[in-house]
Amino acid sequence: MLPFIRQDLAELTAYTPHPGGASTESAHSESVIDRLDTNECPYDLPEELKQKLAWTYQQLIETNRYPDGGHAALKQAIAQYVNESSQNICPEGVTQPKTAITADNISVGNGSDELIRSLLIATCLGGQGSILVANPTFSMYGIIAQTLGIPVVSVARQEDNFEIDIEAAKRAILSEGCANDQNQNPPVRVVFVVHPNSPTANALTTNEIEWLSSLPEDILVVIDEAYFEFSQNTLADRLHQHSNWIILRTFSKAFRLASMRVGYAIAHPELTATLEKIRLPYNLPTFSQTAAEFALAQRQLLLAVIPEIIAERAKLIAALTQYQKLQVWPSAANFVYLRVKSVEGESAEKAHQQIMQQLKARGTLIRHTGGGLRITVGSPDENQRTCDRIAEIFDNS
Repeated sequence: MLPFIRQDLAELTAYTPHPGGASTESAHSESVIDRLDTNECPYDLPEELKQKLAWTYQQLIETNRYPDGGHAALKQAIAQYVNESSQNICPEGVTQPKTAITADNISVGNGSDELIRSLLIATCLGGQGSILVANPTFSMYGIIAQTLGIPVVSVARQEDNFEIDIEAAKRAILSEGCANDQNQNPPVRVVFVVHPNSPTANALTTNEIEWLSSLPEDILVVIDEAYFEFSQNTLADRLHQHSNWIILRTFSKAFRLASMRVGYAIAHPELTATLEKIRLPYNLPTFSQTAAEFALAQRQLLLAVIPEIIAERAKLIAALTQYQKLQVWPSAANFVYLRVKSVEGESAEKAHQQIMQQLKARGTLIRHTGGGLRITVGSPDENQRTCDRIAEIFDNS
């Protein structure tokens, strides 16, 4: 290892994107590869929107000029969408004018990963704090923390429903907060949760939300709502009650802009102002900003496929549940999580690997993660092919 590189980095492995798309080496027997491994929307942008974007790029975007470094127009559009979507899921007749989100509550990142990194720099860098995660969950929280030399404290989830082991989390926070010679980690300064969780697809429960609400103000609570459009369940309306809460969302899923890398945070203006200090200048290309603005302007069109995806999710769960060897959980997201039921003398981990490889050989890519299998809900045709291929696997076993 080069002598000027931090020694702890030798223990880390570079993040490798899950193989998919044209670069996959899958020895599939089908002419079509169904990429159901990364929770993307199965549909590309409509052709008319692509044409409008192409025209804008050719006629209006000056590639020799830096992008809008303050993201002013995009922040305003995001704030409007957050308010609109919150109103849509509020009980009829309930309005919240005092808690309206403004552009000052928004920070935009090159994907949510950049926002996660900025939050860790703002809270834990230099031995100031540790983070708490409940596994299985989105791996990038721990990966990004480790690249910054920030300790990661992990607690488990309940095996039957994947709810956070709250008592274990309380003990972990108390233990890290009383660091001594036997415990060198600094106190927990950030708690990461996903709502609904990835890869297990379960939304936060009332008990979990109450626990998050009870955390002291010197602990930042990061609530990742990457799959909000599929769950229609948000905590954005509670932000005004908790200055130590921040919500992350993305344009990569329901808005079909995974290749554009646009994420955003909703939080107290003082926290978003801090993120502005930390992020790199001109972090989001003009074309990405323009695409996100177009997507928000056309949100009714783009989000019109959500009911279909939810209906397909139900069909996929029903099809998978018929196999006694599989344990399938309910989902509040655009993916389904399952595990092979353990059999004496048989390794569940090996069984998961075999199913993933057998599906890959037939042309369906899924994700082996968190001790189970995660299948993105695709188009009706993709889902049908997946069900047919799974049937082939179990009929031949």
